[in-house]
Amino acid sequence: MRIFKEKRSVTYRPELVENNIELSVRHLKQFFKFGHGKNAFITKAVHDVSFDIKKGECFGVVGESGCGKTTTGRSLIRLYNITSGSVYFKGYRISAGKRWNEKEIKWSRIKGNRKIKELKVEQADRIKALNDEVSDQALLAREIEKVNKEYAKKIADIKKHIADVKKEQKEIIKQITYDTRHVDKKLMSKMQMIFQDPVDSLDPRMTVEDIIQEGLHIQGHYNRFENSQKVKDALVKVGLLPEYSSRYPHEFSGGQRQRIGIARALIMNPDFLICDEPISALDVSIRAQIINLLNNLKEEMGLTIMFIAHDLSVVKYFCDRIAVMYFGKIVELATSDELFKHPLHPYTRALLSAIPKPDPYTEKKRQRYVYNPSQEHDYSKEAPSLVEIVPGHFVMANSEEIAKYKKELKKD
Repeated sequence: MRIFKEKRSVTYRPELVENNIELSVRHLKQFFKFGHGKNAFITKAVHDVSFDIKKGECFGVVGESGCGKTTTGRSLIRLYNITSGSVYFKGYRISAGKRWNEKEIKWSRIKGNRKIKELKVEQADRIKALNDEVSDQALLAREIEKVNKEYAKKIADIKKHIADVKKEQKEIIKQITYDTRHVDKKLMSKMQMIFQDPVDSLDPRMTVEDIIQEGLHIQGHYNRFENSQKVKDALVKVGLLPEYSSRYPHEFSGGQRQRIGIARALIMNPDFLICDEPISALDVSIRAQIINLLNNLKEEMGLTIMFIAHDLSVVKYFCDRIAVMYFGKIVELATSDELFKHPLHPYTRALLSAIPKPDPYTEKKRQRYVYNPSQEHDYSKEAPSLVEIVPGHFVMANSEEIAKYKKELKKD
C-alpha cells in the first residue's frame, strides 16, 4: 500500500509585501532552559516582542546590556530556534515557535477537567436535593435521569471543546514544523548578520578569502575564479585592498576586522542586514568610519538594516525608527526625531540622560535620571501593553499611564 504525504505550502502573507514590509515579527518569545529536573529554571530573554521593518528602512534597537537585543537579532536570523511567535521575511514565515500552541492544548485540558469536576459536584448536590425533596420513587427516578442527561451533555460539550482545541492547535503545530523545515535557503541568504565582536566572529585559522567566501560555498557556488573575484570586489566595497584576501585575521586592526565581517555579509548580496553592535568594540575615530561605510552601503545597495546598539547618540544619527528594549520587552517605539523630542517611558528618559555631552560646562549641570521600575510603575491592578499614544509612537503602559503620557504630549 502506497502512502501519500499531505501536501502543504509555506505560510505566505502577501499583505506584508503590499505594505512594503520587509520583516515582520509577531509575539516573539525566546526562552532558555538551564539545568534538569527540579533544579531546572527558564530565563525569558525575549518576551512577547512585535514590530515591523519597512523596506529600505534603518530600524534601531537600543537598551542596556542583557536586555535581549542580540538575542532578538540572532532569533530573527534563525541562529536560535524561537520559543514562540512568528517571523516573516518578504511575506514568508521563516521561523515560528510552538510553545504557545502547546500551552493552549495543556490549559484547555486543565480548565476543561476543572470544569468537569465542578459540574460533577454540582450534579451530586442537585441529586441530593432531589432525594430530600421528592418522596415518590418513580418521580424521583425520572427527575434524576433528567439531571444526569443534562450534566452528561454539558460534560460531553466540554470534552468536545478540549478535543477541538487539541485538533486545531495540533494542525497549527504541523504547519509551524513544515514552515521551519522548508525555508528557502536562497531566501535566507538575503538576510545576513554583522556580529558584535570582530575578533571572535572570524576564524583565526582561515584566510580572509576563505572567511568571506564561506557563505558562497554553503549556497553551492564553488567556481574558484568567480568566488575569488567576488571576494576582491567585496573587500574594495568596504574600503580594503584586494591583496588582503591572502592574509589572516590577526594581521588586521579592530576596524579592519569589522570591515572583513561586513564584507562577509555583503558578498551574499543581502536585502536585509542585522548589525549587532558593529561599533561597540572600536575606537571613536573608527566608529565614524564604520557608520559612514554602512550608510553608503545602505544607499548604494538599497539595504534594509536592523541596527542593534546601546549608544543612543549613534542610533539617532543612523536610524529612521528606534525601539527601546528593557528586560526582554519593547517599552517604547517611535521615529528617531519623535523619540528624542518626546521621550515618554521613564527608561527611555534614563537612557537619554546618560548620553555624555562634549562640553564640560553643560556636562557639570547634566542631571542623570535613574530608572527604578518598582517606584515608577504600579501594575498590581492592570498589566501594561504596548499602546500607540500618537500615530507611530508606541509606549508600554497601562490605562493610567496612557492618560498621563497624553497630557504630557498636549503640553508640548
